[in-house]
Amino acid sequence: MNVKNLTLLSLLTLLFATSSFAGLFDEKVEMSQVPEKVQQAITQNAQGGTIQKVEKGTMKKKVVIYEATVKKPDGKEIEIKVEEDGTLVKMEDAHWLR
Repeated sequence: MNVKNLTLLSLLTLLFATSSFAGLFDEKVEMSQVPEKVQQAITQNAQGGTIQKVEKGTMKKKVVIYEATVKKPDGKEIEIKVEEDGTLVKMEDAHWLR
């Protein structure tokens, strides 16, 4: 596979991965309402930041995903997506998405 095709494939993968979560998170929840394993995964990946909000959504009517918006000590925001069993799905710079 040449570089051009590999680059195109990478961009398409990124596009579909990002758009698969679009509009998914519509229910705000308190951190205390989140399953313990999800709380642990969010806290472990928060990089010392403050959790601003947590939202809950369902992907493909089966998989429950929690999304936490975290403000890191340097002021940057990240989003952490975790499955109900505590599996880290995705972590990304929140400002890049806006």
